[in-house]
Amino acid sequence: MILVVLGTQELPFTRLLNDVNQMVEAGDINEKVIVQNGHTPAQAFQHLDAQAFFSYDEMDKLYDEAKLIISHGGTGSIITGVKKQKPVIAVPRRHEHGEHNDNHQLEIVEQFVSTGHVIGSGDLHQDVQTANEGFTPAPFTSGRDHIADMIRTFIQNKA
Repeated sequence: MILVVLGTQELPFTRLLNDVNQMVEAGDINEKVIVQNGHTPAQAFQHLDAQAFFSYDEMDKLYDEAKLIISHGGTGSIITGVKKQKPVIAVPRRHEHGEHNDNHQLEIVEQFVSTGHVIGSGDLHQDVQTANEGFTPAPFTSGRDHIADMIRTFIQNKA
């Protein structure tokens, strides 16, 4: 199963659903596709099993069961897949397409691609092929402990 995650942004991300639906129609995607579509209307996409929102537990289970995650460029959605060692294709919402209020998701996706955590060439067909060829994400390491140590050191040096 492939999980498509559009997040909670109130602006629609129809471009990604169009691409995924066309790939299913063309036979380029043969797996069942489950979509968390948020505020993006999804009724027209007959090949996609879409639901606006899932509970936290339902999403967690879907991430566990998915062979592949196709996600918008939000950090929470990306990191959830990366932590679970799933191949994640990240597609940033773009301001010029009316999908977000700026292009910060481009920067987020570029960073995750540069560290080997996600696939995100901008060509969904190629990215699905890369995932199917066995892409393994770089292991995720949280920076939380490092940040906490920096804060402790700063506080100790100020005392």
